[in-house]
Amino acid sequence: MLLEAALSRLIKIGTLSVRFPDGTSHTFGTGGEPRAAIAIKTERAKRRLLLNPALALGELYMDGEVEPGPRGLFQTLDFLAMNSMEGGSHPLDKFMEKVRWFRRNLDQLNFTGRSKRNVAHHYDLDGRLYSLMLDEDRQYSCAYFPEGDETLEEAQLKKKRHIASKLRLDRPGLEVLDIGCGWGGMALYLAREFGARVTGLTLSEEQLKEARIRAKEAKLDDKVTFELMDYRNWTRKVDRVVSVGMFEHVGVNHFRTYFDRIKSILTDDGVALIHAIGRADGPGSTNPWIAKYIFPGGYSPAISEVMSVVEKSGLWATDIEVLRLHYAKTLEQWHHRFTDNRSKLAELYDERFCRMFEFYLIGSELAFRRMGHMNWQLQLTKNVSTLPLARDYTFDAERNSEAKNNPAAKLTAVAWDRQRELS
Repeated sequence: MLLEAALSRLIKIGTLSVRFPDGTSHTFGTGGEPRAAIAIKTERAKRRLLLNPALALGELYMDGEVEPGPRGLFQTLDFLAMNSMEGGSHPLDKFMEKVRWFRRNLDQLNFTGRSKRNVAHHYDLDGRLYSLMLDEDRQYSCAYFPEGDETLEEAQLKKKRHIASKLRLDRPGLEVLDIGCGWGGMALYLAREFGARVTGLTLSEEQLKEARIRAKEAKLDDKVTFELMDYRNWTRKVDRVVSVGMFEHVGVNHFRTYFDRIKSILTDDGVALIHAIGRADGPGSTNPWIAKYIFPGGYSPAISEVMSVVEKSGLWATDIEVLRLHYAKTLEQWHHRFTDNRSKLAELYDERFCRMFEFYLIGSELAFRRMGHMNWQLQLTKNVSTLPLARDYTFDAERNSEAKNNPAAKLTAVAWDRQRELS
C-alpha cells in the first residue's frame, strides 16, 4: 500500500493505470486525459520504486521488470515528467534529492585520473554506435535550429557557424584551443573555413584515434592536432578557446580552476566561447540513473552557479545566450536514428544496452521539453574592449559563412548589407 500512496501523491493531472505483480490493476489521478500505463512485474521492482524511484525506474526498465503501456516509453516518461512539474511528489524521492545535494561535491571530485575514467565510460563506446546515431560530422552536442525545421546535418552545421561567429575569427592563423574536442568536427571546421590553427584536447582514446584519422583524411593535419590531455595541463597561450559540451564534465569543485585556466592561457585580445547544458530552475544535482549509467561525475549547472565563478576569475562575460528547445529537437532526431538502427545496435551490444540508451535519449529529451533544462553559450574575454560594441558582427559572420557555399544565401547577405547601409 505504500507505493500506492506514493503514486497518489505523484499523479496530479491525467490518469495513470498500473498493473501490479499480483495481477491487480489500479488507476491514479483525475480519471481524465492525458493517460499513461505501466506494468510492475516483480515485488522487487515494487519495493525499489518505493525506496529510490529516480534510480530504480531506469534500472527496472533495462531489466524488463517494469514495462510501459501500449503508448510506449516516451508517453509514459512524458506523463510522469508533466506530473512532477505540476507539483506531484514522491516522499522518498524528495529525501533522496536532499541526499544527492549534500553528496554532489564528493560525487564531482573530477581530478585528472577520475575524469579520464568518467570520459571512457561513455565516449569510448564502440564508434559504430555514434556513427549510426549522430550526424555525419559526429557532433555529440546540442544542434542549432534557428528555423525549426532543419535536418540534423543542417542544424549541426548551423551550430558550428553560430559558435564560430562568436569566436571572432577575423583573420587566418589564429591559434585555437578546443577543450573537449570530441571526434574533431569543430576543430576541422574552424581550420577549413577560417584558416585557424587548432589543437583539440580529449580524454577519450577512441575519440583521439578517430579525430587524428579524420584530420589526415581531410588534409588538415598541418593545421589541426589532437592530444590526449586534461585541460588543466595546457599552459601555452592561445588566441581563442572553444569548449562545446565539455563543461558538464568539469564538476562544481573545479569551476574556478576551469575559468582560471582559460584566463591564464588566453592572449590579451583573446576570446573564449563555452557551450554547455544548464538548468533554468537554479542549482540542483544530477539524476542518479544518469550519473551511474551515462555520465558519471557529470553535472549541468545553473547559469547563476557559473557566473559567480566567472566574476571571481576576472574574465569579462561579453555575451550570454540561452538555447531553450534546441537540444530537445536534437535528442529527438538522435532517438529516431537510434530506433531506425536498433537491430544493428542490439547485435553490437545487447537488448539491455539498447534499453539503457533508449531510456537515456528519451529522458534527456524530456528534461529539455518539460523539466527546465536548456543550453547556454557564454562568450568571455580578458579585455573589456576586445570585441565590437554590438553583436551585429556575429550575424554578419554567420551570413557570410553560409554565403560561401550557398549562392542563394549570398544574395540574401548582400541585400541585408545594402539595407543596413541605407538605414
